[in-house]
Amino acid sequence: MGSQRKPLLLVRELHTDFIHDVNLALSAHNCLGLHGESGSGKTLLLRAIADLDVNEGDVRLDDRPRELFTGPQWRRQVGLLPAESQWWSDSVGDHASHWPAELLSALGFPEDVLSWQTGRLSSGEKQRLSLVRMLANQPRVLLLDEPTANLDAGNTDIVEQIINDYLRQHQAAAIWVSHDPAQLTRIADSCAVMDQGRFLPEEN
Repeated sequence: MGSQRKPLLLVRELHTDFIHDVNLALSAHNCLGLHGESGSGKTLLLRAIADLDVNEGDVRLDDRPRELFTGPQWRRQVGLLPAESQWWSDSVGDHASHWPAELLSALGFPEDVLSWQTGRLSSGEKQRLSLVRMLANQPRVLLLDEPTANLDAGNTDIVEQIINDYLRQHQAAAIWVSHDPAQLTRIADSCAVMDQGRFLPEEN
């Protein structure tokens, strides 16, 4: 996982009531593919790194300890894209102050998408719009919980390309949860499996 480069994200002895002492290091433009059975702890690991659930351990961004960030600051820099996105207002545009037009266009949305009603969005539309909402913050690390699970093959290809381009252009890193072995082969530089709360790196 880019061992010759300085880690962008460093996680040491991270644990929760379910997650057991996770150690990992991600360098810029590095994507870690994460898989495992349902309930194995994949989502819980992402939430612990994002500091959304109670956890202990040493987590650093560019060698800066997580404790030096406020919660909102950390989650802007270490962005979590959950499998089920949250929509708390009637209009799409209400959910962020900035929506990059080029990303909306690349994902197939018309110019008036910000006026759309959230209650009428499909699951795939919600997933793609949530990606735009997260990338608008220009995070250094992307925590992606099955970001293409509700998408057809065409939109899956587009999302994979957008994320790969983002990692390269912004010197960012990602942890990408997927149940699709073919997708992990396409997008991941290295892989690990979660097994009953244990993080197990796999040989390349």
